[in-house]
Amino acid sequence: MGFLSGLFGKKQAPERTLSNPNELLKGDMVTLDDSFALPSQLRGQQLKVEAIHTYEYQRSQQCEFLLRGAEGSAIFMAYVQDDDPYLSFSIKITRADVEQLFDLDEFAQLFEEPGNATLHTNELSAELDDLFGRWLAQSYHQQEFAQFGYFHREDYRNLKPPQDENGKRGDAFESYNLVNGDDTHAIDVEVYEGGETEVMLTLYRPLSDVRDYWPGS
Repeated sequence: MGFLSGLFGKKQAPERTLSNPNELLKGDMVTLDDSFALPSQLRGQQLKVEAIHTYEYQRSQQCEFLLRGAEGSAIFMAYVQDDDPYLSFSIKITRADVEQLFDLDEFAQLFEEPGNATLHTNELSAELDDLFGRWLAQSYHQQEFAQFGYFHREDYRNLKPPQDENGKRGDAFESYNLVNGDDTHAIDVEVYEGGETEVMLTLYRPLSDVRDYWPGS
């Protein structure tokens, strides 16, 4: 019986293989392209999926991957399922950064109706250029004004987020978005209840920027 058990024992489950960003799970890793078109925070980096979040809008959902590398900085990646799918990479910046990168009077126009603000990047010091130069375009025009949504710190791919108003509904926010003329760079702003505001510099990049996938299990 022992011989037969060994001969016809249980087959091992096949190892996971990854070929698309939307297949990533917590604990997986990606290696990014080493192109000089990418900022230093992304170029050639190996990043681990630390968490998976969900943005819920009235008619759509967007999954967000929180990535971290050896330096520990947070990188936010999304797989955008368009006619020609692409990736968005974002980093959060502080209010002090906003004050140095942009004219604050121009920036304030993002929140004024009818939502057609334009924004220009200030001339950067050598230090700021090293940190943010490849994340920034020279100018932006507003595309999104006060779009309402909920932010969930959970992965709801192929699932409907909780709808109970008295339960775990997520954090309500309004989003504002500006893009450059080539649709390669964006500024994303999220304003949460209570006035907490997050500002992100965003790059739109081809899927080929992810060179390798490494399943965590």
